[in-house]
Amino acid sequence: MTDKPEASVPAAAAKAEPLAAEPKPQLHNPLHGKTLEFIVTALVEGFGWEGLAERIPVRCFSFEPSVGSSLKFLRKTPWAREKVEGLYLFMLREAKRRS
Repeated sequence: MTDKPEASVPAAAAKAEPLAAEPKPQLHNPLHGKTLEFIVTALVEGFGWEGLAERIPVRCFSFEPSVGSSLKFLRKTPWAREKVEGLYLFMLREAKRRS
């Protein structure tokens, strides 16, 4: 048998807290769990490409529109994504108000 010294664990490491805390549920956030693709698709179903281009005048909605090109643009452009999310929230409020 060989005598190897046991590796000692520093006191600070032994008392370390978990690396990541559990995320708090976002019960009142209507965007929680919705992908950008889902949001764009819902807006296109609700307003159509022409209606979407009128409400948010960006080229990806008015010139050869597609979900793919819109997603590419919106992921790179925070201000446009905020407008799309805002329009989606407006659409949800209007649908709730009508029912």
